[in-house]
Amino acid sequence: MTAIKHALQRDIFTPNDERLLSIVNVCKAGKKKKNCFLCATVTTERPVQVKVVKVKKSDKGDFYKRQMAWELRDLTEVDAKDATKENPEFDLHFEKVYRWVASSTAEKNSFISCIWKLNQRYLRKKVEFVNVSPQLLEESVPSGESQSVAGGDEDALDDYQELNAREEQDIESMMEVCEYAISNAEAFAEKLSSELQVLDGANIQSIMASEKQVNILMQLLDQALSEVDNIEGKLLSYEEMLQSVKEQMDQISQSNRLIQISNTNNGKLLDEIQFLVNYMDLSKGHIKALQEGDLSSPKGIEACINASEALSQCMNVALKPGHDKLMAVKQQQHLFSELRDAFARRLTNHLNNVFVHQGHDQSSTLSQHTADLTLPKHSPLHRDLLRYAKLMEWLKNTQREKYEGLSRTYVDYMTRLYEREIKDFFEVAKIKMAGTSKDGKGKFGLHGSSGKLTGSTSSLNKLAVSSSNSRRSQSSSLLDMGNMSASDLDVADRTRFDKIFEQVLSELEPLCLAEQDFISKFFKLQQNPTLAQAENVDDTDGTVHSRPTSEHRYSISDKDMVRMMMNKIFQSIETELNSLIALGDKIDSFNSLYMLVKMSHHVWTAENVDPASYLSTTLGNVLVTVKRNFDKCISGQIRQMEEVKISKKSKVGILPFVTGFEEFAKLAEAIFRNAERRGDLDKAYIKLIRAVFHNVEKVANESQKTPRDVVMMENFHHIFSTLSSLKISCLEAERKEAKQKYTEHLQSYVINSLGQPLEKLNHFFEGVEARVAQGVREEEVSYQLAFNKQELRKVIKEYPGKEVKKGLDNLYRKVDKHLCEEESLLQVVWHSMQDEFIRQYKHFEGLINRCYPGSGITMEFTIQDMLEYFSSIAQSH
Repeated sequence: MTAIKHALQRDIFTPNDERLLSIVNVCKAGKKKKNCFLCATVTTERPVQVKVVKVKKSDKGDFYKRQMAWELRDLTEVDAKDATKENPEFDLHFEKVYRWVASSTAEKNSFISCIWKLNQRYLRKKVEFVNVSPQLLEESVPSGESQSVAGGDEDALDDYQELNAREEQDIESMMEVCEYAISNAEAFAEKLSSELQVLDGANIQSIMASEKQVNILMQLLDQALSEVDNIEGKLLSYEEMLQSVKEQMDQISQSNRLIQISNTNNGKLLDEIQFLVNYMDLSKGHIKALQEGDLSSPKGIEACINASEALSQCMNVALKPGHDKLMAVKQQQHLFSELRDAFARRLTNHLNNVFVHQGHDQSSTLSQHTADLTLPKHSPLHRDLLRYAKLMEWLKNTQREKYEGLSRTYVDYMTRLYEREIKDFFEVAKIKMAGTSKDGKGKFGLHGSSGKLTGSTSSLNKLAVSSSNSRRSQSSSLLDMGNMSASDLDVADRTRFDKIFEQVLSELEPLCLAEQDFISKFFKLQQNPTLAQAENVDDTDGTVHSRPTSEHRYSISDKDMVRMMMNKIFQSIETELNSLIALGDKIDSFNSLYMLVKMSHHVWTAENVDPASYLSTTLGNVLVTVKRNFDKCISGQIRQMEEVKISKKSKVGILPFVTGFEEFAKLAEAIFRNAERRGDLDKAYIKLIRAVFHNVEKVANESQKTPRDVVMMENFHHIFSTLSSLKISCLEAERKEAKQKYTEHLQSYVINSLGQPLEKLNHFFEGVEARVAQGVREEEVSYQLAFNKQELRKVIKEYPGKEVKKGLDNLYRKVDKHLCEEESLLQVVWHSMQDEFIRQYKHFEGLINRCYPGSGITMEFTIQDMLEYFSSIAQSH
């Protein structure tokens, strides 16, 4: 082991300036025994670094290589496994646990002891030694015993001091003088000892010779001490003099400090007085404006506004602690309270008078608007009152009760005013809807004048009923629309109704928006309020000048208050609109289409301007009623379809509700062009067209005069043509279904009709096909008694060309009687019959060729003959 240690020191650690202190031969626990060495090393340079190095013998040669190294400061625990029994296993806990098995317990103990000593000497780090015998953890060993590798080498390293260059030269020169220094060390040592004794004697003599000089030096020191005592006495006198000066300076400093404190206090007192004077002093001009200011003139109003703002600033100033106890401050606050209360009363009385005065002016102008369908404009009233908006804001922040009292007064007054105006306005609109003449006399005897309207709601309703009865006789349903095209009177009436309804909404919309805007501005009610800052700070001196406004202490928001005021003022609008809508619906149920489009557009416009406005909410509620009337109108049309009755003696033709749907669709498409509520119309279309389909089939099943296929064919052809021309996207599936039904019933009608001209021939060949279907071979059919060649010739002879033409002529006359003239399907049906007849002819020829081959039997007429028959019959009629 010693040889290995020297070899490792020489080959591995000396080149790295390290010394090897302890070594142990180990292998990893639980694996194949690949031996290696754990070495405890220290660096020769300071600061000393202590490491545990793993060294392994190279596989390629007989030399060792350094495989891994750990810093001793990273070691946290050493586990010897057993402190009492000999056990070569031990664990080292670095960043992970390394388990080793030593070649012997002695080597393991020696290595662990070295680790403990190195830790105690260099690191003093708390490394846990577990299951280690206490005898190993001793810092020193008994005297007389050889020291451990670590301890002995380290002490020798600390005691050893290297010779410098001068010492080396002196030793070399001395050894050159004594040639026998190396050969006879004892003689050399005796010579050096004798020379040392000579030097010691010379030193003693030199000391004794210098005694006189020492005495002289002592005398000089005594003189120096006396001088020091003299200087200390002078310093003490100087200190006494400076002490009196210090006392005088302390008195002067104390006096200056008191003067500075007095100046500081005077400055603070001046600042407090200046603050109170600046922020709690109201000028005489402002006091005069509050007491006597003219609230009628613009200049007087402006002066009152400035004075009220100044008063608010004085009253809302944030006083510092103790200010409210000053008598002058109390007097000023009392003065401000009196000025505030007095001005609030004066402002409230004046605005009440303004409301009454403006009300009389507005009432005098009502008469000029009654004849025309217009509402009076209140912009002059709003313009005059908006001059007081800032004063209302001041009243809202200072005298909430008076502010709310004024708002109630304004709402009560405007409610009565608007109620009269809106009622008269809607009376005029109802008269115009019912059809008044230019001279003011209605067609049904209802009079209207420029001064006052006569007639109650009941009379207007009677007028509406009589007017609607007269018009319903013309076009009040899909059935009636089918009996006649929309007359000029219907178009004119509906156009006039549309214009009147649009004018009503156009007059109401700016009126409501203007009033809501005025209320928000005049009463300072923000539609989207933002919380005001709790306080405003002056940037110059950091002083607080205002307190939180009182309006946010109330639970009701500005938005809710605007809504409440608008609901109270215009409480009659929704009622009047519903009454007008009911009247329009009584006059003509199709007016609901116009009202739905107009009302939807105005609701959409109002929501874009302000979704939460009174106008948007009210029109939205009315729109629900209009939509309900529209749905009721559609349901009424469907109900009338279901109740339709047809004549048993005349042919059906195009059903009235089919043409009625066409007229309704054209009217609706014209009304709903670019409308916002297109979806409602599409839903109505679906309901109506399904009802039309159902009732067409119902009528066709009940028809006795006209064949079912003809009724279905003609009506579904008309529906298909209508939907194709109108190009209604939501009815594309129904358009295809109508075409399919039309085609199916056309084919069915043609096949059923063609069975009659060649009836016996059809029966004969049906029998032939039945025998073939039963399994008889086609070429053997001619051997059947009932279907032999003689029977075939007999049947064919019964249908010469003349008879066929006569049968086709009768068929044409019969088809002509079945079909109606409005749809013009006769030529279409006749051409389809021609194609079907030719198809049957070719089918019969094919059966003859297959079942009667070589018989030479042919029909009495050719395909060319048939084409001439069909053409001549069509031209003759």
